[in-house]
Amino acid sequence: MRIKKAVIPAAGMGTRFLPISRSIPKELIPIIDRPTIHYIVEEAVASGIEDILIIISEEKQSITNYFRGLSEQELKLSERKDMKGLKSLGMITEKSNIYYTKQEEPLGLGDAIRYAKDFVGDEPFAVLLGDDVIYSDKPCIKQLMEVYDRFGTSILGVRKVDKENIIKYGNLKGQLKEDKIYIVDALVEKPVDNEIYSNIAVLGRYIITPGIFEILDNIEPGKDEEIQLTDGLNLLAQKETVYAYEFEGRRYDIGNKMGFLEANIEYALRDEGFSQDFIKYILKIAEKHNKI
Repeated sequence: MRIKKAVIPAAGMGTRFLPISRSIPKELIPIIDRPTIHYIVEEAVASGIEDILIIISEEKQSITNYFRGLSEQELKLSERKDMKGLKSLGMITEKSNIYYTKQEEPLGLGDAIRYAKDFVGDEPFAVLLGDDVIYSDKPCIKQLMEVYDRFGTSILGVRKVDKENIIKYGNLKGQLKEDKIYIVDALVEKPVDNEIYSNIAVLGRYIITPGIFEILDNIEPGKDEEIQLTDGLNLLAQKETVYAYEFEGRRYDIGNKMGFLEANIEYALRDEGFSQDFIKYILKIAEKHNKI
């Protein structure tokens, strides 16, 4: 079955970006000239996904306003035949249907995914976390979709991380099936020292079968007293085969201020329009502060 639907959880409180996240959702804080959630939606659209559900909180109505305004702007630019402007917007609302639902309380990622049950129905679906922007030649979620096409079951996007960082993520215990593909034996969310299985972390991209909903409806709260998606996937792996795929690309943790700065700098360096001027500026500033 082809993956046609994607879910983007964007209801988190954004505490790592206080105080700005008091008034602006962290998903709307820009990398260069577009908000982070724009990049996430672009990735889904570039992967051929037609229907996208964004899960927001009551305080994040401005996300819906952004995409509504984007749609109106696309129409005006199209009428003017302004191809340069259309290219900059990515035409994402013309190529996809974007829906919204509200998570009533911040009870965790697993709880947020439960709100997608009616939208997903009995189909497998993609999940793209709004904190993770991934730059790659082939869209990251498309890479996972291709692995799903081979195996027809849940696929988790993973990468190797430094040991000191593994405690921030879901951690994989698995068997290497072939290059970059693992059979998932177990998962643990934010492991403490005696729970660490490996240096492989689950990082913000998933293809999930609909069997996850029954599990999430009955699971007990885990770490941080939240309904953890990792805990649900761990139980799913006991019921059906789940694979993990070590995806290609440069991942930025946008929920982290350092990751946000890295993304802005590296996207600027990739921009042919001003990368050379930007490099000159960085070198000038570094020299001024005796950093080189």
